Amino acid sequence: PCSHYGRTPPCAEALVRAGVSRVVAAMSDPNPQVAGKGLAMLREAGIQVECGLLETEARALNRGFLSRIERGRPFVRLKCAASLDGKTALSDGRSQWITGPEARADVQILRAESCAVITGVGTVLADNPQLNVRAFPTLRQPARVILDSSLQTPLSSRVVQDGGSPTLIATLNNCDQSLQKYTNHQHLQILRPSESNRRINLHNLLVLLAEKGYGEVMVEAGAVLAGAFLEAGLVDEIVLYQAPKILGGNGKGLFSLAENPKSLTEPPLWQTVSVTPLGNDIKWILQK
Repeated sequence: PCSHYGRTPPCAEALVRAGVSRVVAAMSDPNPQVAGKGLAMLREAGIQVECGLLETEARALNRGFLSRIERGRPFVRLKCAASLDGKTALSDGRSQWITGPEARADVQILRAESCAVITGVGTVLADNPQLNVRAFPTLRQPARVILDSSLQTPLSSRVVQDGGSPTLIATLNNCDQSLQKYTNHQHLQILRPSESNRRINLHNLLVLLAEKGYGEVMVEAGAVLAGAFLEAGLVDEIVLYQAPKILGGNGKGLFSLAENPKSLTEPPLWQTVSVTPLGNDIKWILQK
């Protein structure tokens, strides 16, 4: 229980006023504003306090918040869909639909769990996605984060026209005239992450998102951006939807990586958490 004033008064004070005799907490809150102060307040009031029940499960449940507080960046989930031979699209770029309706419906749940969805401007230009939750009502739509170094995001795109949730455009473009065209949209925000080799610094981007309170984000992007997140070591979980289709050698690959493994005998970086059938497809969850 918290001990500071934020959007609500301290939980610990409310428990003391309620006259409870025993409090069991799964884990201590690592937030520096709390950091055991709430538990200490309860003990000082004569309340029996126990802490540490099901802590592993509690950490999994609160992984976004804990990542933001302890690592200074959000928990990053990379979502992708591929054929049996690891292709994400036909050679001409067509990708609708590799997976079936059950898998696509499951993606809506992942979006609803996410504070923000990250993609690149190439995906916006090619697919004009909405990147929101449409299959069911939700109290909070995820923010859309567009990596757009040179500000190519069209004003007619859905992520600009749809004001149902914030759209954050991360750019390296400093031209006021280029930026001005986006100022008429109240839900649009411009992010200015640092530069790394003439590209957006992904580490810094995640730090900026954490500072805005985003704890869990999902990357839904093409092979280049997905590969960049992987190579930067910033992906905590991969969710791969795989369809029993074969798209052939000219199909688009899943990840674009600069470095290749040197040996097949090296220990795998990723561990399978679960494999779940979804209609005719499978959902494969992997973590480090």
